Amino acid sequence: MRDSLRAADAPVEGGPGKLVLSLESTNAISGKQCSSLPGFTPGPILLFGAPGVGKGTQAKALMSAWGIPQISTGDLLRANVSQGTNLGKQAKAVLDRGELVSDELVNEMVAERLTRPDTASGYILDGYPRTLGQAAWVDVHVSGKGSSALPIIAVSIEVGYNQLLRRITGRRSCPVCKSIYNIYLQPPKVDELCDLDGTPLVRRSDDTEEVFEERMRAYQAQTAPVVEHYRALGRFRQVNGEQPIEQVTADVIEAVRRLRS
Repeated sequence: MRDSLRAADAPVEGGPGKLVLSLESTNAISGKQCSSLPGFTPGPILLFGAPGVGKGTQAKALMSAWGIPQISTGDLLRANVSQGTNLGKQAKAVLDRGELVSDELVNEMVAERLTRPDTASGYILDGYPRTLGQAAWVDVHVSGKGSSALPIIAVSIEVGYNQLLRRITGRRSCPVCKSIYNIYLQPPKVDELCDLDGTPLVRRSDDTEEVFEERMRAYQAQTAPVVEHYRALGRFRQVNGEQPIEQVTADVIEAVRRLRS
């Protein structure tokens, strides 16, 4: 597979394989886009995208641009369990039985998180809602509430299947200095060796084509219908995620601006 992917198309300098965005470049982009919008309130934002599209990178850019938090349901679950909250104790009991935490319990955690002051101007929901059932709950209990009273809007970062496959299966890291590479898009100078210390690079056990295909099937089955739900409501924009990271950031910010105009 590696040879066939190498032959598909060569990486472009500064293109989608460059997965590092400096704080300075993020601030420059966000400042330029938002300078003409005094008092702009982003409100609640859903950031969609298949595994490997770079949602985390873009969420950090939006946080820097507008000073709003990123709310991950995975982080919420771990925090509640580790802090021993009432919701965390309920979740731990479920997890200890080897079961999945219910939508109702996740919904309660999200609702509690959104009562905190840092969400007043908006927030980015990460990894939620994943299903139409969760989206229905969000529309009734979350959207249009809070000090901003703005409805939830959705932006999807779109990247082609083959490009995503390269991003996921090509990831390598140095176990010593933690440098990150991609053998297809941002390869080391010497095959499979770290540029800085010559240590053999390692691959995460789940960065395989089989796991990627399974995650993609789950995304298409569960989350793709949620995207169509917000598209039908007229609160959805799509952004090309195969551009340089800085341009993707600019396009995401512009999509939010247009949805709020």
